[in-house]
Amino acid sequence: MDFDVLAFGAKGDGMTNDTAAIQETIDRCYQEGGGRVILESGKTFYSGSLILKPYVELHIKRGAVLKASGDLSAYFRPNCGLRDEGIDRIGTPVTLKPSYAFLYAKDADGIAISGGGIIDGNCYAFVHRVSPYYVTGDLYPRPTMIYLEHCNHITVKDVTLQNAPFWTLHPAGCEDVLISQIRILNPLDVANSDGIDPDHSSNVRILGCHIVCADDAICLKSSAGNMEYGSTKNVVIADCTLVSTSAAVKIGTEGTGNFENILVHDCIISDSNRGISIQIRDGGSVRNVSFSNIRIDTRRFADCWWGCGEPIAVSSFNRDEQTPSGIVENILFDNILCNSENGVFIAGGPEYKVRNIRMRHVDVELSTKSKWPKGQYDLRPGAGMGIEKTKTAGFMLRNVDGAVLTDCSVVIHDNEDGCFGNAFETHECRGVKI
Repeated sequence: MDFDVLAFGAKGDGMTNDTAAIQETIDRCYQEGGGRVILESGKTFYSGSLILKPYVELHIKRGAVLKASGDLSAYFRPNCGLRDEGIDRIGTPVTLKPSYAFLYAKDADGIAISGGGIIDGNCYAFVHRVSPYYVTGDLYPRPTMIYLEHCNHITVKDVTLQNAPFWTLHPAGCEDVLISQIRILNPLDVANSDGIDPDHSSNVRILGCHIVCADDAICLKSSAGNMEYGSTKNVVIADCTLVSTSAAVKIGTEGTGNFENILVHDCIISDSNRGISIQIRDGGSVRNVSFSNIRIDTRRFADCWWGCGEPIAVSSFNRDEQTPSGIVENILFDNILCNSENGVFIAGGPEYKVRNIRMRHVDVELSTKSKWPKGQYDLRPGAGMGIEKTKTAGFMLRNVDGAVLTDCSVVIHDNEDGCFGNAFETHECRGVKI
């Protein structure tokens, strides 16, 4: 059954606050056993926080816009999205606070968001410029656009999510998540505007999406704030095109819990600060991950973003003296073509926390693409970690226990300043075969 928000008093004129009318429509749809809540084409619905209900599909028709209010008093505070560390993405100390959410659901099985229309997070209402390279806000975290907590059998498809002031789509503690054919179009200067952040969720499929954002495009998390839920596991990411000022595909940095059984394949990463990143700083471990058939093109954006243009970066470093990091093991990279300002970087602490890395047909071309210095590796965040100046290698392995490289290659272009070094280097490794 369909329920049109206009029939419940929504105006859709882009100025009237339609929160009450849309929420009443959602509630009535739920009370009637479920169905579709329709936002009609050609209209802009201005709204504060909305609470989604079980078996209700929010259907935003092509040509319709659901725009988030710029007034924080109109937002629901589910106490979600607390970060594991007291610094934001660009390294500024912050005070942890309850988050806000624009679209929120908890224990709401069978929900869906669909329709071909646009959800606009109104990001610039919450931020101010602090450098030529990014904007940020006094409130941290700023409103999450879509936060779905402990919801099973959920679908987000065929919509455009744009202008997120903080994380865009955050399913936490969810099981059976399908995210398909969506666009995320965030400005490249709005810090912390992650694309998709599955957190303590399982059986997740992210398929055929295009994501542009100023932070990680797809970031698997296992955060301290949601530790009542299980591991992040059984995840498939495929057929996506990704642009990011941080990492296009990341596992971590928030890794209090474990990550298991992850497949990433047939994706194109372009104009990103990092390509693929596994960053473990907490006690959670990463096991059984495969990356295959991926084209990676990286360049450094600015020194405020983590990363120095690495196409692949895998590391496990302790967050601090009280927080030992977990294990990264059984990771496969197969048929990866890289054109980048930095090489592949794989490193663990002295305890050999990075183990059993296999690379097949990983080809790296190094060249200068930006004005930023080369010959650097970014070890942030972590205890005593910063940016280390040293010649860039095509493949740099440190404190790795077991690595096999088969049919890999390095090509170095324009090395007049001598910042590019060896094709391959190992330091304090064991069991490495080429």
